[in-house]
Amino acid sequence: MAAWAALLAVVLALSCARERRLLAADAAVGVNWGTLSSHRAPPAVVVDLLRANRIGKVKLFDADAGVLRALARSGIEVMVGLTNGELAGIAGSPAAADAWVAQNVSRYVGRGGGVDIRYIAVGNEPFLTSYQGQFLSYVIPAMTNIQQSLVKANLASYVKLVVPCNADAYEGAVPSQGVFRTELTQIMTQLAAYLSSNGAPFVVNIYPFLSLYQNSDFPEDYAFFEGSTHPLVDGSNVYYNAFDGNFDTLISALGKLGYGQLPIAIGEVGWPTQGAPSANLTAARAFNQGLINRIMSNKGTPLRPGVPPSDVYLFGHLDEEQKSVLPGNFERHWGIFSFDGQAKYPLNLGLGNRVLRNAKEVPYLPSRWCVANPAQSLDKASTHLKLACDMADCTTLYYGGSCNGIGEKGNVSFAFNSYYQMQKQDAKSCDFDGHGMITFLDPSMGECRFLVGIDDSKSSAAASCGHCCGVLCGVSIFTLWVFLYLRMMGSA
Repeated sequence: MAAWAALLAVVLALSCARERRLLAADAAVGVNWGTLSSHRAPPAVVVDLLRANRIGKVKLFDADAGVLRALARSGIEVMVGLTNGELAGIAGSPAAADAWVAQNVSRYVGRGGGVDIRYIAVGNEPFLTSYQGQFLSYVIPAMTNIQQSLVKANLASYVKLVVPCNADAYEGAVPSQGVFRTELTQIMTQLAAYLSSNGAPFVVNIYPFLSLYQNSDFPEDYAFFEGSTHPLVDGSNVYYNAFDGNFDTLISALGKLGYGQLPIAIGEVGWPTQGAPSANLTAARAFNQGLINRIMSNKGTPLRPGVPPSDVYLFGHLDEEQKSVLPGNFERHWGIFSFDGQAKYPLNLGLGNRVLRNAKEVPYLPSRWCVANPAQSLDKASTHLKLACDMADCTTLYYGGSCNGIGEKGNVSFAFNSYYQMQKQDAKSCDFDGHGMITFLDPSMGECRFLVGIDDSKSSAAASCGHCCGVLCGVSIFTLWVFLYLRMMGSA
């Protein structure tokens, strides 16, 4: 029996290792995993969802311990994030940098932790124009201190530092005229020099959707990849989509600093499904599928023919209903999956599956909803609707949302239910001075989904499989046990 147990351990280890290698090798497209939601699926369920869709790269906005533990031994390459709020402290203290690396990187990598951390994002769009230079003086000192901490931890050759930049860091009427903003020239030169010497890519976030949303004169077809009737002509180069034009503007800006050959990774790119006239399922699918097809074709751009971005991270993986709506209601609807891991539309990521696979074993709360009490006047419910929407997410009720047009009673019910689910179905949260009532009949209407929240106090039954090798290893384990059992019975 001891020999059989040893053989079992070896076979399982080889099977899991092989799956991890295949996952990493096939993964050209990754996703951003944000956690700004009151309906958070257990991290292990999300990791299983990533693996089921063969997504081998994930970009985080912080270093959440629960998320990192769930990613252990998953074979997924990880970018963790040092938040903008942490930049000043890390920039001013090598000891703080040492502590951050020890807490958020060292303890997770290697055999002990098993998390494949490849990058640390130093800030998130810290040069954004709207920040008015708030983080400008902290970025390079923070990078320097974190780099020294990685050296001390013997991780500098494996874990690379990057700075995700917004595309407003550079400008140009045409791509060949691309330059960084004047106040960023010095720091971008320092950043590019660091990235070049350490074998790390320049990370940029490109959003053609925002160009279309913010500019009424922007040609709609230029935002997509099917060709445009309004191409941008730049000398001998012709640009038929905004992504290529934006990408090459960055190439030109880097070239003027002497780093025109620096690898480029796309930190964020995507299209929302609600919250604006141009944000819908059809447009989101067309953009994301067009982007993926273009990346997979290895066509590159006019200034980098045959050289696609080194990595591309779709934004985002899941909807986040607690994101700020200051830019627009669409901010809460970027996910290719809904908050509970259900695919919004067909999408071939080019990673082996032709369509997206849904999350399994999501620990939903009971199937009950809070709706407007028909015995009460709707006129008196309007105040409660506003209070509910101030706390919960009602963005789908507004123009460009899937629940826009469900009527006054529907609006009240949707708002009440959103608040009720956010409060984890606490019966008191459906009172609204008698204007609310709990129902066990799903009040969803057409494309307007009345959600049921997630019970984040429970762990998914799928979690234990996710921490080993996922579904494929689970099948392998079962098959191997049957084989061993039959062999032992035959030799008894």
